[in-house]
Amino acid sequence: MKVAALGAAGAASVAGQKLEVWTTVGGLQEEDGTAPLPAARWFTAEKTGDGMAFTFAPGALARARWLTTDMLLEGKDLTAWQITLREGEQGRVFRYTFGGLNQVSFRVRMDLSLVDQRMWQADREGAFLKPMVGGERVDLSKVDRMTFTVHRKGLKASRWCMTPLTAVASTPPKLTELVLPKGALLDEFGQSAIHDWPGKTRTTAELKARVAGQLESAPKLEWPEGFTKWGGWKARKLAEGTGFFGKKEEGGRWWLVDPDGYAFWSTGLDCVRVDCDARVDGLESALKWLPERPEYADAFPRAEGGRPGTKLVNYLAANMIRVFGQDGWREKWAQVALGEMKRLRFNTVGNWSDYQYAAKAQFPYVRPMSFHGRRCGTIYRDFPDVFQAGFEADAADYAAPLKTTAQDKAFLGYFLMNEPTWAFSSELPAAGMLYGTETCATREELAKWLRARREGDAALSKAWGVETTLERVARGRWQGVLPKQAMEDLREFSVVMAERYFQTISKACKQADPNHLNLGMRWAGVPPEWAVRGMKSFDVFSLNCYQRKLPRATAEQIHAMLHMPVLVGEWHFGALDVGLPSTGLMHVRTQADRAKAYRVYLEDAAAGPYCVGAHWFTMYDESALGRFDGENFNIGFLDICQRAYEEMGKAAVASHERIYEVASGATAAFADAPEYLPANGF
Repeated sequence: MKVAALGAAGAASVAGQKLEVWTTVGGLQEEDGTAPLPAARWFTAEKTGDGMAFTFAPGALARARWLTTDMLLEGKDLTAWQITLREGEQGRVFRYTFGGLNQVSFRVRMDLSLVDQRMWQADREGAFLKPMVGGERVDLSKVDRMTFTVHRKGLKASRWCMTPLTAVASTPPKLTELVLPKGALLDEFGQSAIHDWPGKTRTTAELKARVAGQLESAPKLEWPEGFTKWGGWKARKLAEGTGFFGKKEEGGRWWLVDPDGYAFWSTGLDCVRVDCDARVDGLESALKWLPERPEYADAFPRAEGGRPGTKLVNYLAANMIRVFGQDGWREKWAQVALGEMKRLRFNTVGNWSDYQYAAKAQFPYVRPMSFHGRRCGTIYRDFPDVFQAGFEADAADYAAPLKTTAQDKAFLGYFLMNEPTWAFSSELPAAGMLYGTETCATREELAKWLRARREGDAALSKAWGVETTLERVARGRWQGVLPKQAMEDLREFSVVMAERYFQTISKACKQADPNHLNLGMRWAGVPPEWAVRGMKSFDVFSLNCYQRKLPRATAEQIHAMLHMPVLVGEWHFGALDVGLPSTGLMHVRTQADRAKAYRVYLEDAAAGPYCVGAHWFTMYDESALGRFDGENFNIGFLDICQRAYEEMGKAAVASHERIYEVASGATAAFADAPEYLPANGF
């Protein structure tokens, strides 16, 4: 244990200041021995929360711009760490989490300007994965303590080496030369080269035989006898068919309704697309094989979000080109993919899919949407300036693509957005706007609203408990801590902001497409009260719910707020037994346990009266090297070599074939739960 503090002298020379003095947190062990990185030391953590605590004079980090360290994680399972910055013993806390690939060096580059909470996630760099921002905004002039701890891990101890955490005034350079103690990280098929497991694909001949068999059987696959042509339930007709999907409440139970009027419970797979991108920029030397153009041109997708310098390689696409050749491979893949959906008795192609193939095959599908305010801009993270003059025109542009599927019977409905980043903040949108936007139409509207509510500067100052003015509310970034007394007003105005946002885009969507369901915005959990009024414009409330089950109380609470059915847009379970370094957001021990967890979650959700569907995230495992942001989860029904997980498939067939009996109450939900383990994903 090292016990001391960075003194006041450190504040004067913070540029390049190594933070080498710390107190042990939990059971962190520092080890002797030579490390593969210069000036690095070895550490071992048995439990989450193990790490280091630093104390220093207030403001010691204020003149720095970055925190940095070089690291290398041993073993085969992912570890995620967390850095916290705190203003005094009881003050505000900023949180920053990140992960790292195993058996390769990476450089942590934490931009200290992120303490203003302007974004939720920074960019991945090489083996430095998914840096994410959380907690509260802090003032670096008041921060006097920091922790560096293990946030998530697998069941085994985490062992890593790292150089001293260092506060620097200039941007640290990116890491350019990798240390690879075990050699390459990916093999020629895109599988992990440092893992071995029974289902690993060994040869091209094995790959070709598997996929050829799937293509041959795909056209022969049909729904079970008791299903309608849409995957609905022949035994219960709820209404005369309208030709489009709808919803109906009957006897205290919500159902979706298929185009012919039959009860429909949506069992979906997200990302039904060739979706195994590996981000390789900065990691080229960690690859055994990199596809080459022109033969494998389709294996190089557009960089996610158009980030400069981002390089992605889709090894699933490369594997399909290996099997089918350059021409027509994607159409053959689509036949295989929809065939697998039918084989597994899924009845909905979920979010972020190549839905055009589903539309052509008349396989029920949903569409994703994402608002981009090109005229109105944003005022806090991705929340738009909803009172700006161009907002309604932006909403019309956003909704216009729905016209292309407005007459399609197979189209179930659309998601307005997915987990907006402003919804992951501890701040209200109105408060974040005051801090983050110098001036905007919504701030001016807030000042007008306060003028009517508080009747002038004196009344506003009294209500907020601080000397302020309506002019200060209208423009200029807010400095200092917003008083607690202000939160009542800011919460009420956040209601106004959310209502204008959701109702405007919902109205635009109904104008573009009056026939299909508005499936909401895929909220992460129960919405806060201030957001609910705007959500009454949805037809279905969608939420992403990564838990052992969809909590019945959650669905009941949402129903009580909105009187509409609930649809789960995302959930999954993963394990560490098939060559992926991370399980996902929920963790079980084996593939057989994943299968049990699937059945428990799905059937329990269906047994509740308010849930009308659940869509699994995702069809395929993610890349062992990590997708654009670094996620590398075992969450697929198939792996990167098109190998189906047999246990998961059997579970899906069993649950899907009896889902209507469970939903109607005729059959009890499957309840043989597996052992649930602590998650090791982000």
